[in-house]
Amino acid sequence: MPRIVLLVTSPRLPAGLLTAAAWDVVRTAVVLAGAESELATAIRSAGGQVRVPDGPAVPALLDAAAANDTVVWLAGPAGDEALARELGLRLAREPGLAELELMYGSWDPPGARLLDAVAVLDRLLSPGGDPWKRAQTHQSLAVFLLEECYEAYDAIVASDTDALREELGDVLLQVVLHARLAEELPEGARWNIDDVAGGLVDKMVRRNPHVFAGAEAGSLEEITANWERIKQAEKSRRSVLDGIALSQPALALAAKILERADRADLTVPLPSPDAQSDPEAALGATLLSAVARAREAGLDPESALRHTTLTYAQTLRSTESSS
Repeated sequence: MPRIVLLVTSPRLPAGLLTAAAWDVVRTAVVLAGAESELATAIRSAGGQVRVPDGPAVPALLDAAAANDTVVWLAGPAGDEALARELGLRLAREPGLAELELMYGSWDPPGARLLDAVAVLDRLLSPGGDPWKRAQTHQSLAVFLLEECYEAYDAIVASDTDALREELGDVLLQVVLHARLAEELPEGARWNIDDVAGGLVDKMVRRNPHVFAGAEAGSLEEITANWERIKQAEKSRRSVLDGIALSQPALALAAKILERADRADLTVPLPSPDAQSDPEAALGATLLSAVARAREAGLDPESALRHTTLTYAQTLRSTESSS
């Protein structure tokens, strides 16, 4: 019985990167396609023949199957589900016409949709794309990066994994957008998303020798200490405070500075509220002391204040609704 093979391939891989079984069938069988493509060109270059029918695809496939043992349909980037459904229904009514086979010539690798994200952002920031995005700069987008990270944090706190997936997409948008903008920097200063990803890969390999270099894993504490040693060697920092994000919220900043000082065994007395000359400095010293006490108790001061403030806000809402 004639055989109709629906060949599905990944549009995100090079056109000629097919399985051996797929290459065997496209070299020897009649091949039809809905449109010209890089894959059709690759098959012709390898000695195969590809034809784009003038009329509807299903009748063309059935006619080709009647005249040949095997006919292949090169599915388009979206998989041609409508054609497969129509053809399947026709063969279900007339099973003697041909056998239908689905063959995967290549698969999307993990992370393939990231390539789509890069392509979409490139389109939006290229001439003829979105005027708003094309008008942005790293500086104008900075506040959005913070906002999206905070929204992802809110989803984590709420244990809402569906919301987290969406918010991480918004964070990813900012990453890809900044990388695309960097392609427009002057020669010698520009970089792109591959530079971002490449730097991340290199860093992870360097800082995890227990995974990639056969080093002894040891305990979690030893792994963390080794991470910090490698990081320190990479950064060549003069101070244990170098690298702290100074734009983070003040309570979190204070906790991070105290953590770094403790890690380096630096003992410096905290400023005394009573010794300050103005109310703002006295308040700052009081808050810093509170942060230090929170760290001694193993508490996160930023999280504690956030939780208490939100609880208070809920009380305010309840009071509003009852009045």
